[in-house]
Amino acid sequence: MIKPITKDPIFLAQKSSPATAEDLSVAQDLLDTLTSHRESCVGMAANMIGINRRIIVFDNEGAYMTMFNPEIVKTSGPFEAEEGCLSLPGTRKTKRYRTIKVQYQNERFQIRLKTFTGFPAQIIQHEIDHLNGILI
Repeated sequence: MIKPITKDPIFLAQKSSPATAEDLSVAQDLLDTLTSHRESCVGMAANMIGINRRIIVFDNEGAYMTMFNPEIVKTSGPFEAEEGCLSLPGTRKTKRYRTIKVQYQNERFQIRLKTFTGFPAQIIQHEIDHLNGILI
C-alpha cells in the first residue's frame, strides 16, 4: 500500500528499532511507496513512511532491493556529495564513500554480506543515515 511521506524532522531524527519478520508488510508498503515516487526518488527508509524500523528499499541498478537491519561494515573512497530527500526540502552536502560493504538480512531474515559501489552505495548510505536518525 502506498503510504504518505513523513516530513516531521523530530520523528525522522529518531533512531530506528530492529526489524523482525513481523515487519514484512512494512517492506512491501515501502516498495509500493518508492515505486509510486520512482520519477523523483531512488531509495527509502521505513521512517520516511512513519514506521520506525530498520528497513530500506532502493534502486540497485534497475532492480529494487530490500534490506532488513542493514549495517555498513567497511567503507573506502570518501567523496563529497550533494543530496536531496523526499522528506526534507532542498539539497545538502554530505560525505559519502564510493565503495561500501553492508551486512543485512534478506526477506527470509538470512544474514547477507554484499559490496556496493557507485550510485547504489551512495543511496544505501543515505537510507542508513535515515535509520540512524541522521538528517541531511
